[in-house]
Amino acid sequence: MEKSEIKIPITDLTSQYQSVKEDVLKSVERVLESTAYIMGPDVRTFESEVASFLGVKHAVGLNSGTDALILGLKALGIGPGDEVITTPMSFFATAEAISLVGATPIFADVDEKTFNLSPESVKKAITPKTKAIIPVHLYGNPAAMKELLEIGKKHGLFVLEDCAQSFGGKYDSQNYTGTLGDGGCFSFFPTKNLGACGDAGLFATNNDALAEKVRMLRVHGAKKKYYNEILGFNSRLDTIQAAILRVKLPHLEKWNKMRRTVAGKYNSLLEGVVGIKTPEISSGHVFHLYTIRILNGKRDLICQKLLEEGIQTLVYYPVLLNRTKVYEKMSHPPTPISDRLNNEILSLPFWAEMDESIQATVVKSLKKALQ
Repeated sequence: MEKSEIKIPITDLTSQYQSVKEDVLKSVERVLESTAYIMGPDVRTFESEVASFLGVKHAVGLNSGTDALILGLKALGIGPGDEVITTPMSFFATAEAISLVGATPIFADVDEKTFNLSPESVKKAITPKTKAIIPVHLYGNPAAMKELLEIGKKHGLFVLEDCAQSFGGKYDSQNYTGTLGDGGCFSFFPTKNLGACGDAGLFATNNDALAEKVRMLRVHGAKKKYYNEILGFNSRLDTIQAAILRVKLPHLEKWNKMRRTVAGKYNSLLEGVVGIKTPEISSGHVFHLYTIRILNGKRDLICQKLLEEGIQTLVYYPVLLNRTKVYEKMSHPPTPISDRLNNEILSLPFWAEMDESIQATVVKSLKKALQ
């Protein structure tokens, strides 16, 4: 099916942009007029505002969530010979970052209800080479941080949170995702709950030394320009993106609340439907995606039938990380739950401003496809 035939896309950024368009254009024009395009004042101000929002000492703006993972691992001293335990249910960047610093990703299984890293599976995957754990707060649902932090403390392991999909998500009433481990890695890819108008990312931490190291790494390993002390990267958050994100940040809590409302409406519309399982709406879940399970091996068929109705759905992610060509020849612990879920998960069209009538159309078509 051609893109033009899609009646209901997987996401729609139009409504959100229109709601902040005037302020976004003003912020971009301000940056352009200032000519402070690289590491301008808006970057420092955005970092300060995010640190205040999250309740952490340091927030370091970077050019992507991928780089947040890479620089975070580098700053923690993770490298060749080390193993890092993570989940096979994530975007490729989670494992890629581990490999790019020279370490080896070890994929533990997930919890069936949350799709997040299973603490019990992590325990079984620990070896003398293990140096860190990277939990991913998949789809905006906080991982089991209390248990994972206890495991990390017991075995002397770093815990680096992948919060690419969970900005504003709370593990409990006081703590946001990305603030509990040694560091939190955030993505501001345009479709994220807090999205830029291009690539952008951030590293958050309460560790002074770690923050200083990441700041050095993002500008070619220098504290002072041209006085390079270590090998680093070019991973600066663009000033224009920082300015846009500053406009959006005050709206985030409202938008996340709207996402939870849309998710709740979906759950209500789908209640009692045979052949699917809907996600649990836990207190801190911010629903970057609304993902159901299609049972009895019918997921791909249902996906195709919905597409024929002009409804776009997607599988996040179609290939488990331990099944990709990059990692399939490595020795991995068994991941039976991930293997099963990977054939069942399906994300439905979803965005904060989604009208109930659109949801009703999606659900009507889904019910028809299931029959």
